[in-house]
Amino acid sequence: MSQRPDREQVLDWVAEAAGRFNPGSHPEDVLVWAAEKVGVRRLAVATSFADTVLTHLAARALPGVDVLFVDTGYHFVETIGLRDAVADVYDVTLRTLAPVASVAEQDAAEGPELYARNPDKCCALRKVAPFSAALQEYSAWASGLRRDDHNSRADVELVTLDPRRDLLKINPLAHWTQEQVDAYTEEQSLLVNPLVELGYRSVGCAPCTAPVAEGADPRSGRWAGFGKLECGMHS
Repeated sequence: MSQRPDREQVLDWVAEAAGRFNPGSHPEDVLVWAAEKVGVRRLAVATSFADTVLTHLAARALPGVDVLFVDTGYHFVETIGLRDAVADVYDVTLRTLAPVASVAEQDAAEGPELYARNPDKCCALRKVAPFSAALQEYSAWASGLRRDDHNSRADVELVTLDPRRDLLKINPLAHWTQEQVDAYTEEQSLLVNPLVELGYRSVGCAPCTAPVAEGADPRSGRWAGFGKLECGMHS
């Protein structure tokens, strides 16, 4: 399909998926189904490289699929290193997206360390805007959202409508647990982000991400002190 589907078409697909898939459905089957609906070149996989599970699954199900990574200018060097390794090893087409303004240009326009004063605006400028702009080229996108990430994600569905962009959105790992993610990572000898071994269970931009104690909410290390849970890509 070359033409971007309208909202009604996407809602029809969501309804079809509800009858086709269940919590035990394999992520690769969901990815293949979505590609059959929109065409593999119209499907993008989003990743922050906190891990490489979704990217690896996508590479197996849809070799050469586009993988989108937003380089905000604030990432850990470990995350950038993992991105570069994935580009060399996994059968995907990696697209690195960048904000319109460099960090220095944003500092000049908004004042330094916007992330420390208004993280919502910083995320909107440096992550959401370039990501949304890139998605204009696609009809569907896949995310790594999981229900056990946080209680705010407890109702994440495998297939849904992205209401902001009127796109088909799939969350192939929605029903996977952290134990399943860890087991798949070990079984497939996946590339891993070294930060995980240092206690970072949810990895974002360096200034806004901290390690968490064993057993703590994985996302409690993100935007500490702001009561913020999401960057805005999913809302």
